[in-house]
Amino acid sequence: MLKKILLLLSIGTLAFASVDINNASVKELITLKGIGKNKAKAIVAYRKEHCFKTVDELVKIKGIGQKTVEKNRDNVIVGQCNH
Repeated sequence: MLKKILLLLSIGTLAFASVDINNASVKELITLKGIGKNKAKAIVAYRKEHCFKTVDELVKIKGIGQKTVEKNRDNVIVGQCNH
């Protein structure tokens, strides 16, 4: 029983984990609302050239508007750029 409870808690924690748009993989990015595989790939391509400084810069990605940014604002962080 304890193992089941711990498993459920860990799954819940993963569901609310923040996604770092400067370092997340495509697989991690597609967990965001309104972000599919193509938009996730576009985020990765964009950050190779320009590091994100704010979450609001996501609107620079084709197909991502302010509504999508607002839906994800609480689940996205902007970590240190690695290039």
